[in-house]
Amino acid sequence: MIIPSYWAEARRQARQQARNVTVRRFGWSDESESAAQAHAEGRAEEALANILAGGKVPRRERRTAYGVEGVPIREQIVARHGEVVLTRNSYGAICLNTPDVLFADLDLVRSEFTLPVWIYLPALLAVAWALSASWGWWSALLAAWLLILLVNALGTGYRRWQTARRGGLEACALAKVRAWTDAHPDWHLRAYRTPAGLRLLAMQQTFAPQDAVLREFFPALPTDGLYVSMCRMQQCFRARLTPKPWRIGMTTRIRPRRAAWSSAQAGLPERLAWIADYERRSLDYAACRYLASYGAVAQIDPRAEQVRALHDAMTRAHSDLPLA
Repeated sequence: MIIPSYWAEARRQARQQARNVTVRRFGWSDESESAAQAHAEGRAEEALANILAGGKVPRRERRTAYGVEGVPIREQIVARHGEVVLTRNSYGAICLNTPDVLFADLDLVRSEFTLPVWIYLPALLAVAWALSASWGWWSALLAAWLLILLVNALGTGYRRWQTARRGGLEACALAKVRAWTDAHPDWHLRAYRTPAGLRLLAMQQTFAPQDAVLREFFPALPTDGLYVSMCRMQQCFRARLTPKPWRIGMTTRIRPRRAAWSSAQAGLPERLAWIADYERRSLDYAACRYLASYGAVAQIDPRAEQVRALHDAMTRAHSDLPLA
């Protein structure tokens, strides 16, 4: 896991076959802005040479907080607790980043039923053909379309009825957590409720994001796909510790609004005023709420316990405050 303190960008240009080739690359460092600039220039030179030699590489890197292969998390560092780094993300919330303590986010999204394409299209044509003789093609196609919409609606209704019969979305998701710990009795998972789903924290051991068991663990729950990609690309696990601003009545956005934060912006009065307002409003909310523990609850790794204590304190996970 690399979360640098300083960032820079370099631009290099050359002529190739009577055309200008321009390359831009980011650089980063924990030492200084000049070190970050030197890194950016070296990366830009390397990328330009690769392109001129016929290589297929992007000419520029997207400005983003995280999610780009080969570019570290670009967020303001708020605090460090050993190997744990707290950052302020692009919309102003504080996030915990850890290289080896496993978090997993599960979104509780109602499942919509839709006929597969390989059934959908033949069914549409078959029903339309059957009705075309008496209704005409256009009326038959419309009737077939409405019939398929009805089938999808009935399928969705049935799925929701099944979910409700099993106790709702949260109960169904927790049943998957319980099934995992039943099948893996050495695991100890803590479950938290978030505004949109569940958060899991593994307590029995530490992990590396590329560990083989996680290729089974993440899909079994299932974990949010964007989060899984971030873990792989950034070689870390992550959890939001403070509320999302729009959930606590914030009507303005932190400056800058772009994900590409830079150290020069840390002391801007407008940014500092927004942060002060955000921190004041956040006192009345929790980011998640502890629900239950599953599996080998007596098995606790010291590193995981340190992260748990920090996480639970900053999220107010044991309070009765509303979630945001």
